[in-house]
Amino acid sequence: MKQALDRRNVLLFISTASLVLLLSLGIFAANRLLNNWLLESNVNQAVDQITEAIATSGTIDEIHDLVARRNVALQAALSDQMRLTGNTQPAPQKQSASETSAMLRAALAGALAPSRITGIQIAGRSELNDVALLSAELEAFAASSEVPITLLRTTLRGLEATPGPYTVLDVNWRGVNNAKSFVVVPVFQAGQVDGGLVIVADHSAQISSLHLITGIGSLVIAGLCLASFLLAAFLLWMRFHDQVKTNRDIEFLAHHDPLTGLPNRAVFSARLNEALRLAQAKASNMAVMLIDVDKFKEINDTHGHGTGDIFLQVIADRLRSVYGDHLVARLAGDEFAVMIKSVSDVARLTRLAADMISATKAPCKIDGKELQMSLSIGIARASDGSWRASRLLHCADLALYRAKHSGRSTFSWYTAEMDTEAQKRKEVEHGLAKALKQDEFDVLFQPQYSLLDNKLKGYEALIRWEHPSKGTISPDVFIPIAEDSGLIEAIGDWVLFHACKEAASWDDPSLRVAVNVSAAQFKPGRTEQKVAQALKESRLAPERLEIEITESLLIANTEAVIETLNNIRAMGVSIAMDDFGTGYSSLSYLSKFPFDKIKIDRAFIKNLGKDISTDAVVTSIIGLGRSLNVMITAEGVENQEQVTLLRAAGCNLVQGYLFGRPDTVAAHEFSQSQQPENPGFPAHMTKLPPDTPLRTPSANETLSEDENQLDQALLESEPAEPVGETVPANA
Repeated sequence: MKQALDRRNVLLFISTASLVLLLSLGIFAANRLLNNWLLESNVNQAVDQITEAIATSGTIDEIHDLVARRNVALQAALSDQMRLTGNTQPAPQKQSASETSAMLRAALAGALAPSRITGIQIAGRSELNDVALLSAELEAFAASSEVPITLLRTTLRGLEATPGPYTVLDVNWRGVNNAKSFVVVPVFQAGQVDGGLVIVADHSAQISSLHLITGIGSLVIAGLCLASFLLAAFLLWMRFHDQVKTNRDIEFLAHHDPLTGLPNRAVFSARLNEALRLAQAKASNMAVMLIDVDKFKEINDTHGHGTGDIFLQVIADRLRSVYGDHLVARLAGDEFAVMIKSVSDVARLTRLAADMISATKAPCKIDGKELQMSLSIGIARASDGSWRASRLLHCADLALYRAKHSGRSTFSWYTAEMDTEAQKRKEVEHGLAKALKQDEFDVLFQPQYSLLDNKLKGYEALIRWEHPSKGTISPDVFIPIAEDSGLIEAIGDWVLFHACKEAASWDDPSLRVAVNVSAAQFKPGRTEQKVAQALKESRLAPERLEIEITESLLIANTEAVIETLNNIRAMGVSIAMDDFGTGYSSLSYLSKFPFDKIKIDRAFIKNLGKDISTDAVVTSIIGLGRSLNVMITAEGVENQEQVTLLRAAGCNLVQGYLFGRPDTVAAHEFSQSQQPENPGFPAHMTKLPPDTPLRTPSANETLSEDENQLDQALLESEPAEPVGETVPANA
């Protein structure tokens, strides 16, 4: 392609140069033609005035007399010559120019001015009528005038068509005029040419003046030609320069990332293959680091793609500053790679990775907003010649996966155990797709009790996977894999439809069902359609359904998410914020969307009654709920002390292992049927009047004696024994 472009440019240059050359030749020829035309016009105009000048000067008789004598002389000479030699050519005669008067010369000079007369010769009848019978004297006259005799013959032939003074200018093949020409003035006798005057006129003065005019024109034309040529050359250069620049840009874009200017995946793969071959030949080691930007999608969704692009450019600059001469490439959207050949020992590689993590701690301000930078790094080292590029990148990717699931903003080395883990993840991912087709999932329900009237208010739907060969697989294992693989949406839809269908079949129509919707599953514009479809197919009343979302969902495309939540709420479905307080800026989201329920995360409930700060946070959340007229649910309640403190603080609902593990609704109903004295509330739970007060004193506050006695009575009540292993409520 490049050779074709070069050939095309050469042809274009030759064509342009040829056109400019032809234009120059055309202008030069036109200039010569114009010069000759002007000279011929001026000379012919002067020649046409000769007859009038002769008549005005009164020298016409003198001319007739001179011509008559010339004819007589020629006749006599011809007769003598024929008698003696038989030669028909007249003998040379004495020139008769000196016989013309001064008055005649003055009249002729005035008529031909500014041309100058350099010679006058009287020609006889025979010389003018028959070009072949020129006398030797006339030929000698022409020779002495430095004018070709052929021009004289041409001029004389012109008399046959012109009944008056006549001249012919001599022009060579280059268009240059001879300064001299013959002017023939015929004298007529009885309507026939009887002879005449042959004048040699020098037109040097006219040629000089015309050359000045045409010279200026030629300079202007030459300047225009030169300007045209330069313009054509400039345009050609611009075209060639643009093509070269375009080719360079195309070549750059083919090998580099246009946003960061770093080499792209193709370059990195080629260089990696070459480096591995050299390492194998030299028996040396090399390493690859895969780097992923943590939570980059949230930055794009929160601050816009323009800010995200600048953020990636800042990261690329910091990668260059840390890794220096090592090859740094951008493989995909937020994924970078570094190839390290000159450093092979683990300690130095670890130091490089640690330096990169440290470099992310520096503030990153874009448009006045400070963004948190976090990178996860996976490291793999080729320690022998058996490594291939695909294998090395795969191992680095496994290490990167470990780093991202180890808290992010860290690095991890590849180990052989990661292959086994990856294989297990692959098996789980394959099994999830199969489980969806073969209906291997189960929906279990965990009860939610009211602390106001001690009654069952509803259930939270929780998914379980009963694998045919591996038994029950925990959601903690397969849910993250489902989110990574994109299967979470299909699984979430399955849970929503099955939970609604089963809730519609419950005997108690007042019980509600809560369904979790993860951020990876939530799709603005589509989620409300699926909720509406689930309600329609199951015939479940909308007020009995509750959709639980986490704070992380509101970070991504907040306006679209809030619009979708409003659409769901408009159906009559309740919206709850799950895991409140564990994420980003919960209070700001409470102001953007009016949630129906707030669920306190089990991380706070776990330390309730053990840590003053935790107690204060829980009390504040419950107070906030009362102020906003929002229901408060506490997750992960596992002992009597937590129930007592939550009831006293004003919490509305509780759920946890103390009230029941996730199970079928039939199992929960059977358990409740074994408590005839208090149906609907676990028998081992201490029951207090709904309005029993309880306050946790601050550091400088003392309780009254009655308050101390009440507190002591509550705390001395026998706590429930732990029920099984402590796991998250939504597990």
